[in-house]
Amino acid sequence: MKQSISVIGLGYVGLPLALTFSQNGYRVVGIDVDIQKIRLIMSGKSYLTDINDNTIKSEADSGRFTATDDYSAIAETDVIIICVPTPLDEQHAPDLSYLVNAGTMIKQHIRSGHLIILESSTYPGTTKEVLKPLFDQEGLEAGKDYYLGYSPERIDPGNRQYSFKEIPKIISGVTEACAQKIYELYKTIFDHVVPVSSSEVAELAKLLENSYRFVNISFINEFAILCDQLKIDVWEVIEAAGTKPYGFSKFFPGPGVGGHCIPVDPLYLQWKAKKIGSGSVFIEASAAVNNRMPAYIVSQVKAHLPASLSKDARILVVGAAYKNDIHDVRESASLALMKLLSQEGFRLNYHDPYVTQITLDGFKYRSVDLTEEYLQNTDCVIIATGHSQLPIESIINHATFVFDTRNLTKGLSGKAKIIRLGGGS
Repeated sequence: MKQSISVIGLGYVGLPLALTFSQNGYRVVGIDVDIQKIRLIMSGKSYLTDINDNTIKSEADSGRFTATDDYSAIAETDVIIICVPTPLDEQHAPDLSYLVNAGTMIKQHIRSGHLIILESSTYPGTTKEVLKPLFDQEGLEAGKDYYLGYSPERIDPGNRQYSFKEIPKIISGVTEACAQKIYELYKTIFDHVVPVSSSEVAELAKLLENSYRFVNISFINEFAILCDQLKIDVWEVIEAAGTKPYGFSKFFPGPGVGGHCIPVDPLYLQWKAKKIGSGSVFIEASAAVNNRMPAYIVSQVKAHLPASLSKDARILVVGAAYKNDIHDVRESASLALMKLLSQEGFRLNYHDPYVTQITLDGFKYRSVDLTEEYLQNTDCVIIATGHSQLPIESIINHATFVFDTRNLTKGLSGKAKIIRLGGGS
């Protein structure tokens, strides 16, 4: 008989994981403090672009998957997987309040034999230093009475190239017995399971993955600014360099980084490094570059607007999500860009086929339709997110001025003046 699973936190990580276990015959209870999410799930509705309504309805109707806000449900399950948010606080230090709250609730219902797995991104040492002491207080011994480990999530919203099960799964335990339990569970779900020697290694591997992306995106953003100054097309340079079959990976410029992981994980690493008297010059420099990108784009837009419109231009930002074809706006550079445009006094609006409404500085904006009339009456369209379904030809044929941060206008021409980030113009 298969184990029963509790998944705590039904967001971008927890919901896909819960449904994957359910689809593989496990009985799964999803736990979340957001009552609205629970209601949507139980009515067969999805709130994630990567999961359709039919998937949720099918698993709920099967009786294998249910959702609740009641933590006592974990007492009736064998495995507890924690997928709660781990954001930064106002000082850019780790905010583990969601994790500590989840651990405290688990402690009230933990029993002998429970397998507990943390998947939330965090700094090395969290599993042993934060979670383990909570459970040890109940007089249980890890590796003997209960089992604890860490397995970093590798969710990439909007990625159609790799299925959930195809992405190799790193696993670890606070003891060898714990790691073995986690390996035996996850090998039934994932095509390739990668054991490592400790939870600290697994925690740090996650931070390395996203710090690598953070640093390289930052570098290519800085490189794009340099290409503007040199009047050389950064996009052509990247494609040329990308023909090298070894030693080079293509990264592309844009208004900055977004999502939960890339802007956040490197700062978890930096925080931990400073705790031990060290630090990372690369992370500090990368954060500085990415933080300046929205301001650089605003300066470029202003430089190409007619002088008469310097303070009264109608600006339309296309794309509020942090990446293409999803509705996730967490840490989105598009929002930072929009805030700066608003502060400059421009008449601002936005369009995003996935994001119907956003709030900036207390003011609510609703996504506008990209009608020919609206485009014609807009002084500048800024393409900030590269959604695949955007009507690019209509935009460049009806707008007056398009500033393209994603190279979606490559090879196209129309009525609009087109300026591309790093385009060498």
